[in-house]
Amino acid sequence: MEAWAVNKEKILAFYRSHFGEINGALGGLIFSVTVLLVGFLKTIFIAICVLAGYYIGKKISNDKDYIKNLLDRILPPGTYR
Repeated sequence: MEAWAVNKEKILAFYRSHFGEINGALGGLIFSVTVLLVGFLKTIFIAICVLAGYYIGKKISNDKDYIKNLLDRILPPGTYR
């Protein structure tokens, strides 16, 4: 079990030092497999939906009232409560 702990630390150190390259390669792999399975335009649509979800999730993480404030800007105040 100690050998795994040492290897785990080495793997984590390697990942931290090559974070961008590893994530870029994984992203490219996922994108290419998705293109092969569902097609290019559907893959682009999926990527846009994922990015929109990420953006909204990041906004909600930073501002807990983001949805409420967004609805107040779009709809007349109090109509959705």
